[in-house]
Amino acid sequence: MKPYDTFDAIDSFAASASAFECLTGTLAGPQAAALTHHELEELVEVRGRELLRRLLQDHFDLRALREREQIQERLLAGNTEVVRGADGRIRPHHEAGHSRKLACLFGTVTVTRTAWRQKGLINVHPADISLSLPAGRHSFGLRRLAVIEAVRGSYDQARAAIEDRCGKVLGKRQAEGLVVAAAVDIDDFYRCMIPLPSTATTVLVMQVDGKGVVMRPEALRPATLKAHLNSQHALRTRLAPGEKPHRKRMATLACVFDADPAPRRPHDVIAPPEGRSTLARTPRSGPRAHRKWLTASLVHPPEQVIAAAFDQAAARDRDHLRDWVVLVDGARHQLGLIQAEAGRRGIKVHILLDFVHVSEYIWDAAHCFHKPGTAAAEAWVAGHLTTILHGQAARAATEITTQADRTGLHGTRREGVDTCVRYLTGHLGQLRYDTALAAGWPIATGAIEGACRHIVGDRLDITGSRWGLQGAEAILKLRALKDNGDFNTYWAFHLTREHKRLYPTPDQHNYNLTA
Repeated sequence: MKPYDTFDAIDSFAASASAFECLTGTLAGPQAAALTHHELEELVEVRGRELLRRLLQDHFDLRALREREQIQERLLAGNTEVVRGADGRIRPHHEAGHSRKLACLFGTVTVTRTAWRQKGLINVHPADISLSLPAGRHSFGLRRLAVIEAVRGSYDQARAAIEDRCGKVLGKRQAEGLVVAAAVDIDDFYRCMIPLPSTATTVLVMQVDGKGVVMRPEALRPATLKAHLNSQHALRTRLAPGEKPHRKRMATLACVFDADPAPRRPHDVIAPPEGRSTLARTPRSGPRAHRKWLTASLVHPPEQVIAAAFDQAAARDRDHLRDWVVLVDGARHQLGLIQAEAGRRGIKVHILLDFVHVSEYIWDAAHCFHKPGTAAAEAWVAGHLTTILHGQAARAATEITTQADRTGLHGTRREGVDTCVRYLTGHLGQLRYDTALAAGWPIATGAIEGACRHIVGDRLDITGSRWGLQGAEAILKLRALKDNGDFNTYWAFHLTREHKRLYPTPDQHNYNLTA
């Protein structure tokens, strides 16, 4: 094939060159000399965006011209053009001038190309394949921007941000659809990823928690929807104490991370009841999380999310040479699912309760004996937490019960004590903090608690929001993806998958796409 005529290519961009000369002429003129710097910024932004749109349009027009010339040259040379569709059948006839609109980062352009046809079959556009055009109107660059903005804030804010940058190219409903479509390959992406290995001494930590999301009635789970429909409230204008609106669906979050062991003693975690002396050594810091991986779902049940976390942990430690530590807040349902998953896989895991949750129960019990905010209450809490950190939770429960009996607490004054004692005695197997501190393991669920606030609370729990299931799931997965730092890698993976879905080859069923 002969090389393209350079002058034809230059002429094709004559409109763009004229627009550029017009802009530079405006900036060099006397009117621009009287503008302030922010007025100049606005002028260059608006006119510059149109210039970029014009450049892209001229390029598409040039490619359409070259496509027609290539077809004519091959026909004149006697070469029979063979174009097959995904069904493997030949389209022998061609027709130029088929156009479609494409909304992109610079505005809306028109892509013109040649269609290859056969009666009774769908047209094939080879230019669509070479350009990897999307199925809808919006370009992949615009889709990426829509995802970034919608994951960061509300859809109204995302639409406004895109309109300021790109013009009126995307509506709110369209943005919601693009976000849902952008998240379809996240699960496959993580199944294809291979985590970097760590040393056998590195602790492998898993944390699991749940967070409710306000949903539309049709997106609630059947039991919650039934309770919502059958709920009868004592007051007409607001909920009475203890009443629930039954409007939330529980999202399950799990994270996996590596941590280098950091051995500590109880007084490194909590100050002694009498306080630290000025000559005492500096408390040693705990283990720090690195290579954190987070997953979350509203659609999948908790056992499936926990299984995904175990899959990630197994990928990091296939031979189970490392210590596996699981931190939870003490929910019986989660504990049962974790123990069942570990038993199914034949893996030994060390389950610990979040020490912060334990301390809250101790504080509630302290307020049964001492006034809140007093030094006596603080010293009481420090003494019993130190006992628990030494691995003697049963002793702490016995001492608290004995003190309550001796003091004569009963009824509502004793509720905090009884709740605390039940919590401690019911989870003695998960309160072996002496072993955890000596081995250098973490004892708090800060990573997953922070994820619940950041991933769910900062976006899905904004004031007035009510979610559909697909939209909430997509936002949840995409926010977790960005928190993992994998968005750019995932987007390249997603575009490859999308291209294969839109433009399958006749023999595509003979192989599988990998990362």
